[in-house]
This record gives sequence, C-alpha cells and structure tokens, in this order.
Amino acid sequence: MNAFWHRLKYTVQEDLNTLMDKKKVGKENPIEQLNQYFLDAQQQTAEIGKLLERQGRLKQELEQERQDAELMAMKRRRQLELAEATGEEELISFAKAETEAYEGRVARLSASIQEATNELLSLEHKFEEMKHRVKDMRVRQLQLMGKENVTRAQEKMDRFAAPETLFSTLDDLHSYIENLGGSKRSAQSASSMEQRLDSLEKSSARKEEIV
Repeated sequence: MNAFWHRLKYTVQEDLNTLMDKKKVGKENPIEQLNQYFLDAQQQTAEIGKLLERQGRLKQELEQERQDAELMAMKRRRQLELAEATGEEELISFAKAETEAYEGRVARLSASIQEATNELLSLEHKFEEMKHRVKDMRVRQLQLMGKENVTRAQEKMDRFAAPETLFSTLDDLHSYIENLGGSKRSAQSASSMEQRLDSLEKSSARKEEIV
C-alpha cells in the first residue's frame, strides 16, 4: 500500500510540474498554439483531479485499515488478560503475539496516514495553484483573441475606406463618374451634330435641284 501510495504521489507531482512548467514553442499562429495549450491544460487538470480524488479514497482506506487494526488490538488485549488469568502459556503467548502484531500495524498505519495527509494537502494546494494558472491562461486567451478580432476588423475597414484595387480616393471616384457623364454627353452632342450636318446636306441638295 505504501509503495503504491508513493508511486501515485510522484506521478501526480510530475504531471503538475509538467503542466506548470510547459513552454510554448514555435512562432506560427500563436493564437492557435495558445488555444491548443489551453485545451491540453484543461485535459491535464481533469486527469490530475481524478488522481487526487483517488488518492483521497486511498487515504480513507488506510484509515479504515487502522480502525480495523485498533479493534483487533483491543480484542487481543482483552483475550491476553483472560489468558494470563488462566495461566495457560500457549494461549498467553499467542494472545501476546497477536496484540503486538495489531498494535504494530496500528502504529505503521497511523504514520502512513499522517504522511498521506501531509502529501495530499501539499498536492491539493499545488493543484489549486495550477487551476488558477489555467484560469489566468483562459483570461489571457480571451484578451488575445479580442485583440486579434479588433486588428482584423480594422484591416477590413481600412481596405473598405481606401480600396486600392479600384479607386485610391473618393475624389478619383468623383472624377471617374464625371468623366463617364462627360463622355456620354459628348457622344450625344456628336450624334446631334451629325444629324444636323446630314439635314443641312440634304437641304442644300434640294436647293441645287430647284435652281
């Protein structure tokens, strides 16, 4: 039981240290990297939380084992007194050995429970610190996402306000429209002049025929 307890303790501590000391790598898409790191942190937090719950249950099992050992130690002490009253050496020897065995077990379990309590408190404190860091990471993630959205919105608005692909300024747009209108009027004027010239030509021809 103690060996398993220590292995579990070191496993939890290693996972906590890995999460708290992990650094971001690479420079491409930092927002995506932060999102992935946050998801990993959430997953590790959940897994470590389950380990701590299990460690708490193991501590309860140790306490139950100690309670059982204490009851048996009390029973063997009463039996030892009875055996000593009868004077039967074999019973006295057996009851005495049993009493010592259970009392020794109670002492070892008490020490293990105390150690387990201290270790669990230490891990729970570190776990709470880790959860605070994950929460701070989430706040930082939201802040960076907000800044990214603002930057993208500003870029889109800047491109809309100054569309380089078509017009550099609103004055250019105005000039373009004016030129379009002028070209149309010029075409209409030219067409009207041509009609007048044709009419004049026809009128002149009729006069020549009359003369």
